[in-house]
Amino acid sequence: MPLVTTGEIVGTAVRAGLGAGAFNVIQIEHAQAIVAGAEAAGAPVILQISENAVRYHGALAAIGRAAVEVARAARVPVAVHLDHATGPELVREAVELGFGSVMFDASALDYDGNVEATAEVAADCHAHGVWVEAELGEVGGKDGVHAPGARTDPAEAAAYVAATGVDALAVAVGTSHAMVAKTAVVDLALVAALRAAVSVPLVLHGSSGVPEADLTRAVEAGLTKVNIATHLNVAYTRAIRAHLADHPEVVDPRRYVAAGRDAVAREVTRLLGLVRATH
Repeated sequence: MPLVTTGEIVGTAVRAGLGAGAFNVIQIEHAQAIVAGAEAAGAPVILQISENAVRYHGALAAIGRAAVEVARAARVPVAVHLDHATGPELVREAVELGFGSVMFDASALDYDGNVEATAEVAADCHAHGVWVEAELGEVGGKDGVHAPGARTDPAEAAAYVAATGVDALAVAVGTSHAMVAKTAVVDLALVAALRAAVSVPLVLHGSSGVPEADLTRAVEAGLTKVNIATHLNVAYTRAIRAHLADHPEVVDPRRYVAAGRDAVAREVTRLLGLVRATH
């Protein structure tokens, strides 16, 4: 199936009142597992590669090209997306590798600096047909939009989207990154207010910490793109640990990594149902 863009997947979801699952890739096995899970669900999916994952690999090219090839071989629509890029150089590299979308994160800057940097990246990406997600940071907050307790103001969010020209906005509604316990409380009333105020699709980061029933409620309230990373890493690591405990003689990484890959695929299938990625 031809590679699609995040914009196409998210746009289709918005029109149908559905969610779009976006899952982070660290190794090629993650990309394979995410696509296998999406194929089992019969749902489109977004493969995300973060700046942290790029740093782990030392460069974007190898893991980026691998993700693109896995996406092209899929039997469901799959997009490849750059997640949390903090500099325009990495954005340009992703565009050159064939990524159809990027998330540019200038939330560490003050509001005016964020607007200026994001607008410049958005204009450059749009000239190349690339969809842009951005993040409105908490002014004065060290952790940006996902600082504990941070909340996105609907009026400011609407102004930010108009000033930058971005195609989607990550919003702070009660989640934070790298949560292993599902204790986040999503402010569903704020989600609805943001949906009414903002002209582009809304994105939920830090979704691993959200109770599963609330993922569905968050989509129903107006969030569309739902990012999940840590939850899959927990499943991946747990399965590998269990396999090694049951088979202490194993030294071939293909055998125990395959157990992790299979566990991630099963979780992706289940999570795509929770975020209403398909009818």
